[in-house]
Amino acid sequence: MLKVFKHFKTISEHRKVVRKGCFRVGLYFQGLTHDLSKYSPSEFFVGAKYYQGYRSPNNAEREKKGYSEAWMHHKGRNKHHYEYWTDYRPGSREGEEHVIVPTRMPKRYLVEMYVDRVSASMIYNKGHYTNDMPLQYFERGDYTKLMEEHTRKELESLLKMLASNGPEVTERYIRNVILKHYPGARLAELISRRRK
Repeated sequence: MLKVFKHFKTISEHRKVVRKGCFRVGLYFQGLTHDLSKYSPSEFFVGAKYYQGYRSPNNAEREKKGYSEAWMHHKGRNKHHYEYWTDYRPGSREGEEHVIVPTRMPKRYLVEMYVDRVSASMIYNKGHYTNDMPLQYFERGDYTKLMEEHTRKELESLLKMLASNGPEVTERYIRNVILKHYPGARLAELISRRRK
């Protein structure tokens, strides 16, 4: 029963950090609705069962079963995961197989993915978080075939900017360059300027 409460607390803390990050860049609706599927029975009870506190319970489920049902449920319902953005390319000749290919993520979901990764690093590294941790995590993976090239390069660029310049500079860049046409980003920029 203790794992249930700890898992609930971890999800809620993560959502709170993501919500604040999304609000700072102007993604208000996404901040409010981020990861709500984690409270669904398909994800929540599996997450509680495999809860460890220092990493995603999906990894523990995957190690035990060879796959993660909770992850498959989650990625199919949350557009801030690059795995959601796949489609198939039909074979060019008759009899050729369809090929699953990654597609480019819309900017607002790319930014939510960035905020999600930063927030997860903060939560799982508790008091030891540094701005280069999300980049280090990214660099340990091989995304060349799984993530669309422009999406991968944009995410990597944001993570490098965070590591070298910090969150304020990165969030300003997101508001004024990546999301410059989103009304929420303009509002978030005005709020940011008034806080200074």
